Amino acid sequence: MQKSDFYYDLPPELIAQTPIKNRDESRLLVLDRSSGEISHRHFYDVADYLGPGDVLVLNDTKVLPCRLYGVKRGTGATVELLLLEDKGSDVWDVIAGPGKKARAGAVFDIAGGKMTAEIIEVLDNGDRLAKLSYDGNFYDVLDEVGEMPLPHYITEKLADRDRYQTVYAKNNGSAAAPTAGLHFTPELLKKLKDKGVEIVYITLHVGIGTFRPVKEDNIEDHKMHFENYTVSSEAAEKINAAKREGRRVIAVGTTCTRTLEASSEENGLVRPGSDRTNIFIYPGYRFRCVDALITNFHLPESTLIMLVSAFCGREKTLEAYKTAVERRYRFFSFGDACLIY
Repeated sequence: MQKSDFYYDLPPELIAQTPIKNRDESRLLVLDRSSGEISHRHFYDVADYLGPGDVLVLNDTKVLPCRLYGVKRGTGATVELLLLEDKGSDVWDVIAGPGKKARAGAVFDIAGGKMTAEIIEVLDNGDRLAKLSYDGNFYDVLDEVGEMPLPHYITEKLADRDRYQTVYAKNNGSAAAPTAGLHFTPELLKKLKDKGVEIVYITLHVGIGTFRPVKEDNIEDHKMHFENYTVSSEAAEKINAAKREGRRVIAVGTTCTRTLEASSEENGLVRPGSDRTNIFIYPGYRFRCVDALITNFHLPESTLIMLVSAFCGREKTLEAYKTAVERRYRFFSFGDACLIY
């Protein structure tokens, strides 16, 4: 398939720049993938579509304030450093921009020297390995000197960092939010539990590679990045019980979908443990574990819209997106949501 097969026209003003006041009051487009029928609701109405025995799978990763601005020693040049993955011993895989100012040996002072970053290696994919130095607890210092890694299509300043964090975020490690989960509130989660929905947490640390554009015209030539995930024994037991009993497994977001599909066998049962995945899901893929999907609206020609197209069909996906544009839904990270079942 061609990258252009997943293009749609999006007016720039529909890209949400700020979060809605109340998380669960975002709009919800509901798509029945068997019939193609589309309904228009609000996110708090998701409870009408979930019931006793359903298993709702959430990604409890926590976004790090991992966008840093460093001043290069010797020249005063400013470089943006985005922390991607902890390699151990305070060495991180980072994206540096502009890269030509971040060659091996360059040292950058961050926040007046509260943290420093020395580039120790330039990797084949253009990323850098940077050695960080600081006094005190790493996460405390990072919280002081770093900024939330909002996508560059968001140009408004984020007033409250917590709004780029799910209410159930727990495990530090992401360079981007699992945005489908941003719509949930504690009250809505309680309502679902009271209704008999089983809520399960897994962890996938979202890498910025999720948002890297597909450059190849033939999508099968695109290489996905690796991301780290963990499925606990308890989570696996609950998911597998549902699969054995014919109950639905509902993934919240493409990150949960990729984790569940990467960790599952042909029979849909998932393996507990920690691993890495670079699974690329596009039309033609046969889903083993996921029965329904809650997700946001994604960029044209992105791997994320390809995943959604694999789940409900490219034509139905593009028709739903066309409808969302006509109805003036809000798109991308702080935008509205879809439920596909």
